[in-house]
Amino acid sequence: MARLRDVVVDCRHPASLARFWAAVLDGYAVAPYDEDELARLRANGIDDPEDDPTVLVEGGPPRLWFQHVPEHKAVKNRVHLDVDSDDPGAEIARLTELGATVVATRDDWVIMADPEGNEFCVF
Repeated sequence: MARLRDVVVDCRHPASLARFWAAVLDGYAVAPYDEDELARLRANGIDDPEDDPTVLVEGGPPRLWFQHVPEHKAVKNRVHLDVDSDDPGAEIARLTELGATVVATRDDWVIMADPEGNEFCVF
């Protein structure tokens, strides 16, 4: 039987989007860069973790991976994340401060978009 391991998000700038989602989700953080990982990046011609084409956010399962793709998001997501909050109004305000935008409001949830336009819902 399969188990969910990772959710992978294609994006234009993995480091900044990883920081956004690490701040959104309780108990999640961008995986630290140890010397071995920094050496691996340098061996691939990457001198700054800010330019890392794949950034890991740990805290659950699932882990979240953000990977660079050259194209911009063009259509609605086929998969999105749903997040829960005990105080949705305050959470929506916090997420907006982090760079999210409100896309639509429904009776029981709000559809938002992260800084790269990926939709997610707040319940």
